[in-house]
Amino acid sequence: MTTLSLATVLAESARRYPDKIAVIDGPARITYRDLWAESLAYAAGLRELGIGKGDKVAVQIPNLADFPRVYYAALAVGAAVVPVHLLLTPAEIAYVLTDSGAKLLVAHSSQLANGAAAARLAQVPVAVVGPLPPDLPSAPPRLEEVSAALTPLRTYETVEAEDVAVVFYTSGTTGKPKGALLTHLNLVMNTMVNVFDIHEMHDDDVVMGCLPLFHIFGQTVGMNGTFRLGGTLVLLPRFTGEAAIDLMVKENVKVFHGVPTMYIALLDAAAKADRLPELRLCVSGGAALPVAVLEKFNEVFHAEIFEGYGLSETSPTATTNQPAYGIRAGTVGHSVWGVDVEVARPEVDDRIELMAPGELGEIVIRGHNVFAGYLNNPEASAQALVDGWFRTGDLGTKDAHGFITIVDRKKDLVIRGGFNVYPREVEEALARHPSVLQVAVIGVPDPVHGEEICAVIVPDPGGVTADELIEWSKERLGRHKYPRQIRFVETLPLGPSMKVLKRELRKTFSEEQAG
Repeated sequence: MTTLSLATVLAESARRYPDKIAVIDGPARITYRDLWAESLAYAAGLRELGIGKGDKVAVQIPNLADFPRVYYAALAVGAAVVPVHLLLTPAEIAYVLTDSGAKLLVAHSSQLANGAAAARLAQVPVAVVGPLPPDLPSAPPRLEEVSAALTPLRTYETVEAEDVAVVFYTSGTTGKPKGALLTHLNLVMNTMVNVFDIHEMHDDDVVMGCLPLFHIFGQTVGMNGTFRLGGTLVLLPRFTGEAAIDLMVKENVKVFHGVPTMYIALLDAAAKADRLPELRLCVSGGAALPVAVLEKFNEVFHAEIFEGYGLSETSPTATTNQPAYGIRAGTVGHSVWGVDVEVARPEVDDRIELMAPGELGEIVIRGHNVFAGYLNNPEASAQALVDGWFRTGDLGTKDAHGFITIVDRKKDLVIRGGFNVYPREVEEALARHPSVLQVAVIGVPDPVHGEEICAVIVPDPGGVTADELIEWSKERLGRHKYPRQIRFVETLPLGPSMKVLKRELRKTFSEEQAG
C-alpha cells in the first residue's frame, strides 16, 4: 500500500512556512500555521457530524478562506470533496448530491438558501460556515461552533494514493453531468508539475485567486499550487476586471491565472485604470485564448501569457507553453512532465490509432493526471478510457516539434455544405477586428447547407455593422468559412468557470431561426 494524501500540500507548508501568509481574504491575513490548525479543527467538526474515511462531503463556498479550511478538513478526515458550482439551481445541486452519494453538504451562509433547498430535495444534511443573519428562525449547525467544542485532529487520516480525493462534476453539455473521480495521486502530481516543472515560480510569489475554487483550474493550479509552493493566495469572491486590477495593485500580485474572458475583462478595465499591476507570470486555460487577446495583453500589461490545456478529467493540466521548449502563440505548448499527449483517429472508437505529426484528429492523453473514471458510470468510463488513453473529445494537431494546437471541440464543429468549419479559426479572424470585444462562433440549422456559420459578437460601444464584419471575414477566411450571419449581444452567456456556453447560444439562435 502506498499512502499519499492531498492534505499533505497544506500540512507540509504549515510545517515549513508557519508564519508566512497563506491566504489574504479581504482584511484577513491567515498564516499557514493558522490555516492548517483551523482545517484540523474543522475536521474534528466534520467527524462529529458523522463524516469518516471514504465519505463524500459536498462543498458550496465562494472564494473565501472558508473554502480551503473546509476542503482540507474533509481531506484530513479521509473524506472526498465534491465541489459544487455556485450558479447551479437547487435541483441541479440536488442531482450532484444524490449522484455523488454525498453524506453532508457544507454551504457558506451566502449560499444557504440554494444549498438548504437542494439538501432537502436530496435528503442530505447540511452544515453552514460563515456569519448567519441574527433573525434566521432555524439554521443548520455551524461548523465553526461544532468544531470549537472539540479537540482538533492531530494530523490527517491515512489514505492510499489511488483513493479518490475529489469528485468533479463535468459541465454536462450532453446529458446529465458526470462525476470525474480524481485521486490523491492525480492531484498531488498535477500540483507538483504545475509549480516546479513548468514555470519558474518562487515561494514569495503572490498569486491572484479569482478563478472559482470549486473549479479544477482554480483549485489545482491556483489554490493547491500556491500552497505547495508556500506562496500567498489573494482571494477575490466575485471577479470583475476593475476589482481584479485594484486588488492586484494593492496586494502586489505577481502571478495571474485566468480564462480568456478574464483576460478580455482585464484589458477593458486597463483602459480606465490609474495604475496596472506588475505581473511576472500569467497562465491561461479553460478555453482557447484568441491570439489577438494574447498579443494585446502582452502590450498593455508587459506580461507574457502562457497558454495551456487540460480538462477536469486530467487534473487539469495536460499541456502548456513552457520556457524550456519555447512559446508559440495559438498553440497550447507541449505536454507536461510524465504526461503523453497525442492525436488519434476520431472515427475509431474501440482502440487508439495514433496519427502522424500534423494530422488532424482527436486529442488523447495518458499519464499520472488521468482520472480513475466516472462515478457509477462504467459505460461512460469505458468510452472515455481506451487502451490506457483518455479520449478528450477535442480535435487538434501535434506538429513535428511537439507543439499541440487545439482546433475545436468535436461537438462544436460546423459542417456547412459538407465542408468542416472549425469555429476557433473564424473566432481568431473576427477577434482581430478593432470593434469586436468578444466573439463566439456557432452553427445554426440551414435548409440548404445543413448548417450555417453564425458569429455572436459583443461589439465595442463605438459600433460596427454586420456587413462590415462579414466583409472583414471574407478577406481573411475561405469562402466556405466566413460567417453569413452576425448576431450582436451585450454579453455572452458564461458558465460558473467563466467559459462561454455555446450550447446556450446554439439553443437561442437555432430557435430564432426556426421561429
